[in-house]
Amino acid sequence: MGGLGSDAAIEAADVVIMEDMPSKVAEAINIARFTRKIVIQNIAFALGVKGVFLAMGAVGAASMWEAVFADVGVALLTVLNSSRTLMRKTR
Repeated sequence: MGGLGSDAAIEAADVVIMEDMPSKVAEAINIARFTRKIVIQNIAFALGVKGVFLAMGAVGAASMWEAVFADVGVALLTVLNSSRTLMRKTR
């Protein structure tokens, strides 16, 4: 536990629960699952858009500037999608 744990244990841990309440472990697992779902969404969306523009560029339907703007747009959208984790209310 964060409150009673030693400093070495806190430094070595991946997750530290700062309150002496074991029920917070379930909340940490729910947050981790939600975060993983968003990461998978972001990866799939980014690779999908990049694949589309790669194919369009290969056949000459997309210019370099369109691909650059698509790449920047995908980066912006994935950051905005990731910010959903900050607004999630825990139960």
